[in-house]
Amino acid sequence: MATSLKKVIIRRWNQEWASGYLPPSSFIARQSVELLELGGKVLAVPLADLKWVCFVRDFNSGEIANPERLLRKTFSGRPRTAGLWIRLKLLDGDLLEGIAPNDATLVTSHGIFLVPPDTRSNTQRIFLPSSSISEFQVMSVIGISSRVALEHKTRNPKDSNTQPDLFSKP
Repeated sequence: MATSLKKVIIRRWNQEWASGYLPPSSFIARQSVELLELGGKVLAVPLADLKWVCFVRDFNSGEIANPERLLRKTFSGRPRTAGLWIRLKLLDGDLLEGIAPNDATLVTSHGIFLVPPDTRSNTQRIFLPSSSISEFQVMSVIGISSRVALEHKTRNPKDSNTQPDLFSKP
């Protein structure tokens, strides 16, 4: 286990859930997720049994049926965060949307990390194993705003002519 652990709630296909701690990345070993439970035991859950892993703010949501407090699963409008706007249909028919990073981790890993539509909820990030996804659709590629892109273009540390002298030379 890594030195830095995050709070998670894992959901199985039979609607059972468990809470504990996982490292923020590289938590899959031998096709299973090794969860450090609150009691100190390590629970190995096969990826095929997992619906999702939710990285949460708090364990004590007060809800037994929905401890992740994942109330809004789709965006009400076009998201503003940069990345890939993804719509997924899971094996049980659940529809889930989120923002995924626009990089190679989308196709080279055991699953997908998403930022859910409601970032103020208990769930901050979701990991969905590839085995739990039945349909995958990219809704939109959302880039950075043109104002931010312009700022990045104008800041060139290699161009020394843009830096004025602070003091006059004698």
